[in-house]
Amino acid sequence: MSDFNYGGTDEESTEIKKLNNAVLEDTDNFKNWEELIKAAEGLEGGLNRNSSPQAISTTRDAYDRFLAKFPLLFGYWKKYADLEFSIAGTEAAEMVFERGVASIATSVDLWTDYCSFKVETCHESEVIRDLFERGASSVGLDFLAHPFWDKYLEFEDRLEAQDNIFAILSRVIKIPMHQYARYYDRFRQLAHSRPLLELVTEKQLAQYRAEVEVDIFQSGPKGDQEIERDIRAKIDNFYLESFHRTAAETTKRWTYEAEIKRPYFHVNELDVPQLANWRKYLDFEEEEGDYTRTVFLYERCLVTCAFYDEFWFRYARWMSAQDGKQEEVRNIYQRASTLYVPISRPGIRLQYAYFEEMSDRVDIARDIHAAILDRMPGHVETIISWSNLERRQVGLEAAIEIYKQNIDSPIVDLFSKAAFVVEWATLIWKIEGSVNEARQVFQKNQQWYLQSRHFWAKYFEFELSQPTSLATESEHYSRMKKIFEDMIQQSRMSLITKKDLSNYYLSYLQQRGTKEAMKEFLQVDKDLNGPSSIQPSSFKADVKGLENGRSAGEVDDATLRRGEAHYSTYYQEHGDLPVNAAGLAAFH
Repeated sequence: MSDFNYGGTDEESTEIKKLNNAVLEDTDNFKNWEELIKAAEGLEGGLNRNSSPQAISTTRDAYDRFLAKFPLLFGYWKKYADLEFSIAGTEAAEMVFERGVASIATSVDLWTDYCSFKVETCHESEVIRDLFERGASSVGLDFLAHPFWDKYLEFEDRLEAQDNIFAILSRVIKIPMHQYARYYDRFRQLAHSRPLLELVTEKQLAQYRAEVEVDIFQSGPKGDQEIERDIRAKIDNFYLESFHRTAAETTKRWTYEAEIKRPYFHVNELDVPQLANWRKYLDFEEEEGDYTRTVFLYERCLVTCAFYDEFWFRYARWMSAQDGKQEEVRNIYQRASTLYVPISRPGIRLQYAYFEEMSDRVDIARDIHAAILDRMPGHVETIISWSNLERRQVGLEAAIEIYKQNIDSPIVDLFSKAAFVVEWATLIWKIEGSVNEARQVFQKNQQWYLQSRHFWAKYFEFELSQPTSLATESEHYSRMKKIFEDMIQQSRMSLITKKDLSNYYLSYLQQRGTKEAMKEFLQVDKDLNGPSSIQPSSFKADVKGLENGRSAGEVDDATLRRGEAHYSTYYQEHGDLPVNAAGLAAFH
């Protein structure tokens, strides 16, 4: 948007500028967006064909950016289309409607509004009918699709197209939906006047005629009208059975539908029962085994739950289990990654990268990693994932090079770098099998990560994992003692953290120490856990710092603790991050 003229009075232009700046500062703040849209719509007393180009441009720009950010808000697509109709006419409004139904194809309300608009502004019945058919394929299976079907039937009623009305009803009576019964009642009334071959197939009709002829043989001759009446009675029973099946299917779904309190998208979080209900509903529909209905329910769910990556993961995993659906899986990942799931939860994007790597599109997998890091420089999970990608596709040196680049980067924070050093050493140890080279990585880098709990914990774990024998026991003890002493004397972590990390050494003394180990064990325990009057002076300094608030380094250590809690989920879910990104925000 232009800095100098937003249209309207000077006061209106100033207000728009202020609101626009607020949006730019925090693009996730929905309230700021709403206020910007409201102010833009109100420029010059409300937009119309005579409004200034600046005011029109300002409002269009606000809507375009808003709906690019929140494409599932069907009501705003309708408002934007109405606005364009008042400014530029039918064609401009239709373009907005098309963008809207492309963004939220499962919106019964938006499709109904679009079709209603088409009915009022177009005089070509086939063009209107084609639009209704598009809508029917998108929202016809919705449990609350009756407003759409009512609008479609109303359109055909205007044209007195009884054939089309009957054809529509023939489809609708088979769909489990909220108001299924009234459609059946109307269908049954019309069926009495429809030709027999329109009601059933030739094979069914022949079967019913044969059954009637058997009855005639037993009860005596009948006239043509009586024969047709008996055949229609059998057809009526056939459709009555169909009605009962629809009723049963509707009843099955009613339990889940009744629990859906918010069937539309909103930025506010859903409560736990709502999320649980969607999970159970998807379980049910998957077990029913109807591919079309299951896909439609997933699409509905992902309007309401668009920000919850668990449902995108589930949809992609379910779709991947269907035969020949690779492009459909790719489409799910692309929509989740580019439109809906916030970048602060990149797990679905990493899963998309794994999918593309599996599909032999390694360059795209790299591009996905690069795109995440463009928005989240130094993000631990993404860099580890990228390094592992290079290890799989190129080799160990390429993987290590990724870590080295990020360790040397000025935009990556110290605690992330500590994690990369650990991963670097682990690769050398576990992939190359070089314990000494891995140990050197820890030794050469410890001076840079004196505040990193993660670094020291992994350093302890590395040495504890090395096997020993009588010949190497003394050397191993010396290494463990050196790590412990360096951690206590050189690191700048809080006393609480030092005590916590010291448990590695205490456990080592208990489990792998010699006959003299308990002497050292008790000495360390006394120094660490005894009253301040008997603790070494270096510990007292830490205690004094704690009494005054925090010891040197504790703020950073607390930050790292939160970050590491987030970091650990990488191993638990291979990138499937929790909805709450507080840990990530703290880590960075």
